[in-house]
Amino acid sequence: MSEISAKAFARAGLLGNPSDGYHGKSISFTIRNFSAEVCLRPSSKLRISSDWEADHQYDSIRELSNRVAERGFYGAGRLITAAIHRFFRFVSPTVDLPARNFEVSYTTNIPRQVGLAGSSSIVVATLRALCLWYNVTIPPHLLASLSLAAETDLGIPAGLQDRVIQAMEGLVFMDFSADAMRCEQDLEFGKYESLDPTLLKNIYVAYTTHAGQPTEILHNDLRRRFDSGDSEVIETIQQLASLAERGKAAILKQDHVQLGQFINQNFDLRKKICRLDPRHVEMVETARNCGASAKFCGSGGAIVGTYGNPEILTRLREQLMRIGCKFILPKELIQSPATET
Repeated sequence: MSEISAKAFARAGLLGNPSDGYHGKSISFTIRNFSAEVCLRPSSKLRISSDWEADHQYDSIRELSNRVAERGFYGAGRLITAAIHRFFRFVSPTVDLPARNFEVSYTTNIPRQVGLAGSSSIVVATLRALCLWYNVTIPPHLLASLSLAAETDLGIPAGLQDRVIQAMEGLVFMDFSADAMRCEQDLEFGKYESLDPTLLKNIYVAYTTHAGQPTEILHNDLRRRFDSGDSEVIETIQQLASLAERGKAAILKQDHVQLGQFINQNFDLRKKICRLDPRHVEMVETARNCGASAKFCGSGGAIVGTYGNPEILTRLREQLMRIGCKFILPKELIQSPATET
């Protein structure tokens, strides 16, 4: 077999996050401006090329999985290692994988630690590449859950949202409530509904790489408070989930004014229960002062929102760039080529 490759795109959480990790609901869309790409090419040993040490070469995919079971994950390629391990454990009971080793490498242009789902994109792209390599089909809803399982193995606190939108792509409404959750092949998943991405109008994304932080900063304390029954957190999570439900209706009705209001409310609710970096808050406040709506795309460092007209767009771009942000129009949602500065 010759070289194969697979991609996964960045994403923006439009509404509901961070309730997705707490039995909530959310809406997300993929940002095709940024992607991670994983390549597999024939090799005598299974090698993860981001780590050239001998310990990161394996005689087979089975040996890699057994090594992980014994020693855990380590090294710069741990995301890829975790994805390969989970893939093998998932498919090997029912599929006789051929003895066909590979060297795996990856590239990504997704800005790091700004809440655009860069880590999960590497895992999803790896799983897709493995499916192509071994001619295995994993449905998108299970691919998302398998990706989450791989990151959970690494101790990364996360929900299904990022993996679902990267597995399904486009614009997706997700329901993770207890009534919606199902289990298949030992993987839990929710109820997912693809929406027409062209229904979203006047969407922008901005980010800064100078104030990035890993998702653990947000979720560790929130998880502790949620699990301990903190009434403020639980009530706010429910309100965030409701915003996603109402936001879906606004999108389907093409009520862009109401959608913008929901986006602003999402940020205000998040601010009640999360400690936010003042530099990230400044991005949201700058956008709002320009007449746009704004909220975090994910854990912080990137924002998403709507603008009402070209004059607001011009002012928005200028003011966000003034405070050191990069500004883009997502390719998924517009007809003309996206711009980035």
